[in-house]
Amino acid sequence: MSAFIQQLPALIGVVIGALGSYLAIVRGDRARFDRERVVRWEEQRYTVYVDWARALKQTITLNYRVAAHLGNDPHPHPLSAEDAEPLMTQAQIDRDPYGEALILLGSPAVVDRAQEWVSTVMAMEAFLREARRDPEGWQALLDRQRTGRQRYYAAVREDLSLPTGHSGRWPAAPTG
Repeated sequence: MSAFIQQLPALIGVVIGALGSYLAIVRGDRARFDRERVVRWEEQRYTVYVDWARALKQTITLNYRVAAHLGNDPHPHPLSAEDAEPLMTQAQIDRDPYGEALILLGSPAVVDRAQEWVSTVMAMEAFLREARRDPEGWQALLDRQRTGRQRYYAAVREDLSLPTGHSGRWPAAPTG
């Protein structure tokens, strides 16, 4: 019995060491899993943010083309409202799933900025449906749309902890 008592401190040390190693491994694995999960969701949000913006941009480009047909915009490829209608419908259909993913995965601030941006795009569409020939009114909508886009991207950058980016405001190409 005295030999067992003499070995007991070493046995307790081995048990404590094994338990400590097990706990350290479990904590490390848990921390790695948590980091990987955060990265995975950030990648998903990034993809959703970009896909939604790209789909909305298709509608915006069509709006520019119709506005050019009406004489409101200098876009080099005018398109009549009649010719644009099926393209606009398809752009809306294509955008809807991205909007749902945005609502599901996006931060509240990004979703709010997206709503502001798309509301302005819808106002642009209404302007064009009325076949208005008002370059100043169109320019005001363009400015609102560009501000909406800038605010959306700023919210995305903040949500994804990205550095501040470009405003996205390009100088207008000279006409004439």
